[in-house]
Amino acid sequence: MYDAAVLIGRLQPLHQGHLALLHEALARADRAIVVLGSAHQARTPKNPFTWQERAQMLRDALPQAERARLIVLPMRDFYDEPRWAQAIRQAVAQNTPAQAHIALVGHFKDDTSGYLRAFPGWDLIRMPRQGAIDATPIRDAYFGATPTTLDTALAPLAQYLPAATRSWLQQFAHTAHYPALQEEWRVLRQYRASWAGAPYPPVFVTVDALLRCQGQVLLIRRGHAPGKGLWALPGGFVEPNDTLWQSCLRELAEETHCPLPEARLRAALRGQQVFDHPQRSQRGRVITQAYFIDLSDDTLPPVRGGDDAAHAEWVPQDRLTGMEDQFHDDHWHILDQFLGLLARPLPP
Repeated sequence: MYDAAVLIGRLQPLHQGHLALLHEALARADRAIVVLGSAHQARTPKNPFTWQERAQMLRDALPQAERARLIVLPMRDFYDEPRWAQAIRQAVAQNTPAQAHIALVGHFKDDTSGYLRAFPGWDLIRMPRQGAIDATPIRDAYFGATPTTLDTALAPLAQYLPAATRSWLQQFAHTAHYPALQEEWRVLRQYRASWAGAPYPPVFVTVDALLRCQGQVLLIRRGHAPGKGLWALPGGFVEPNDTLWQSCLRELAEETHCPLPEARLRAALRGQQVFDHPQRSQRGRVITQAYFIDLSDDTLPPVRGGDDAAHAEWVPQDRLTGMEDQFHDDHWHILDQFLGLLARPLPP
């Protein structure tokens, strides 16, 4: 018997495959620890439910006696596997006795299951895949329906959905979040369909500008889906005849009307970094080059939204930590990388 058995997943939403892994964890250990990924993110068609909502789905699907043996740990996507794995280790250690005997429960379904190898020292309990279902077709059926057609849309998948999850999905379809997520879902499907005939999936290149001045950071509100209404760094796709730097300057001017000349921005350039995690964008494979420009104590340049930006604003840096769930894609983590918004996990 293990002290704890760990299950890592996004559970967007909880289905019978997840539940089978959870029952195995509870059968093999005193406690089951479910690490809920993609916590603290904005709602998107891929991550439509908050970690608190998913935790409730889990508890609703378990008998009362087993709920007391369940620990739910929210975990953000760091887009950095070593950092993410160490953060999980620290969180589990804080919820288990010293020298605890720990197991990791999971199954290798595809390339996204490689994280199961990131925890040497934990026994791996391999489970066979529970049927051919995963959460993606459930979300597609869900967002392709309406509140009145939901039962019919989910009927072919009913065997894969715990009763508590199905009830929860029906209730959520009557909230304001549902139509907003449907709009995002449709835009992303159309976006992917536009290049579906390409011989290979395309790789997109973008740029982002992180401007800081007087302790404030320049942000935009996105005007269109995907990410409509969310905060983001000024940026966009690289034009065919532009260098990365030229594209950065162009996007900055178009989206914020920042009046500073190129020479001043180049003199204030303090760093640049490529962000290329395969899952950083729902649009597909998007690699971005981010530029950190620190204007120090210069006069705060006037800005206003333009082009794809509904709004542009200087936001105090000390507010950013509490805004994590309001950002598009991984832009909050880009800010964290340059500005150190989060304390780093302790080394193993």
